[in-house]
Amino acid sequence: MEAVRMAFYFGYGRQSAAQQGCSVLDSAFIRYFSLMFPDYTGNDVFEDKPFNIEITVDHDDCESYPNEDSSERYHLSVSAGQAALNAETVWGALRGLETFSQLVYQDDFGSYFVNKTEIDDFPSFQFRGILLDTSRHYLPVKDILKTLDAMAYSKFNVFHWHIVDDPSFPYQSQTFPDLSSKGAFHPMTHIYTQSDVRRVISHARLWGIRVVPEFDSPGHTKSWGKGQPDLLTPCYSGSTPSGAFGPVNPVLPSTYQFMASLFKEVSSVFPDSYVHLGGDEVDFSCWSSNPDVRAFMQKMGFGVDFTKLEAFYMENIVNITSALNKTVIVWQDVFDYHERIPKDTVLHIWKGIPASYKAELSRMTKAGMRVLLAAPWYINHISYGQDWRDYYNVKPLNFSGTEEQKKLVIGGEVCMWGEYVDATNLSPRLWPRASAAAERLWSDEKQTSSVGKAFPRLQDFRCKLVRRGIRAEPLYVGHCKHEYQGV
Repeated sequence: MEAVRMAFYFGYGRQSAAQQGCSVLDSAFIRYFSLMFPDYTGNDVFEDKPFNIEITVDHDDCESYPNEDSSERYHLSVSAGQAALNAETVWGALRGLETFSQLVYQDDFGSYFVNKTEIDDFPSFQFRGILLDTSRHYLPVKDILKTLDAMAYSKFNVFHWHIVDDPSFPYQSQTFPDLSSKGAFHPMTHIYTQSDVRRVISHARLWGIRVVPEFDSPGHTKSWGKGQPDLLTPCYSGSTPSGAFGPVNPVLPSTYQFMASLFKEVSSVFPDSYVHLGGDEVDFSCWSSNPDVRAFMQKMGFGVDFTKLEAFYMENIVNITSALNKTVIVWQDVFDYHERIPKDTVLHIWKGIPASYKAELSRMTKAGMRVLLAAPWYINHISYGQDWRDYYNVKPLNFSGTEEQKKLVIGGEVCMWGEYVDATNLSPRLWPRASAAAERLWSDEKQTSSVGKAFPRLQDFRCKLVRRGIRAEPLYVGHCKHEYQGV
């Protein structure tokens, strides 16, 4: 392959729907220049004739947000002295710029090169997510932004923000400020203000990343009760209250009034059409101890089947959010309890670790439901050695089912739960292990099935991450040309 030296310029194609002033691409040009040429100081370090990369997009979606239907297809052609990047949308152009940036290399004498090539590329799955848990440990905004950067380097396109849970409620609600002032670890230092949330969403948009918030209920809500009286169910010991509280109280009208107000705010703050409602791991013992709940069960004809009560609650919450024109994601427990939920609801598979998730995929798609696969990618679990191989070997469509069923698998997600993770170890635990899952979700598995061939690519990519300032842990013995320079 012939290589070309470079003095470098970005430009818009004459036929491009987006031109100068496109916020997404203009900022991308600035970012990618410094990513490709990190030691450029303003002097003319490039040699020979200029090199131009011309970007043409079919749709001017410069001021919009990426969504579930956004095309990320691009065509990249590199020849002597120039490159042409064509995409249907600016989001596809961003993916093409990332690919181009990984083609640029530097020799031992400091000169930059890029090989001639022709690439037609698009993702295998539309939803390629990373979950961060900011309740069990608070993650500073700058670490979330750094994660978004690294996600884009691996072509992830959804940030699933598991923003609240039992331990803390760091989201600062305008409608219900007591939720964070009483439910966060600290009401000033360990919260996400509305400005913080806007900053995350804005940063994500410039990388072509959607932000999907999760407000999990009726379980995982202990922190909610500190700032919202009468929301949680009082637990009883015999005929007297024990002083403890359980899941959200599903029998009070005030519960649904509160949820309607909260999700109205959430839907206006988070522009994405998806919202995650949780619905997992509900402990029924408190509900069963409460005489008011038991009386409601009898009145509704639920008997002593508390899965019916959970179904009743989730159906109400889904109806609230559907009325706000949101597509709902729920953990698979909601399906397991036979809730009557809209057909466009997305089921999130987390059970079946390590191998039986295939049966879950088959069962849920057979019912005609769209699914997201997370079970084999719980990356907070660590083991000695190269466990990235396990993530790479996952084949989301390798389950018994028809072609129509397999079309219902819209993607997958790498989950970083926060029991043992905060800003001190987030990046090295996440990268480059998550990148193995990223390739599986982007690339055709028939063309990228060899772990042996993937290893040197992932090693090289890990060094790129390190040079870009990401604390990506080593895969094995060796070194990078540019080792991490900690600050």
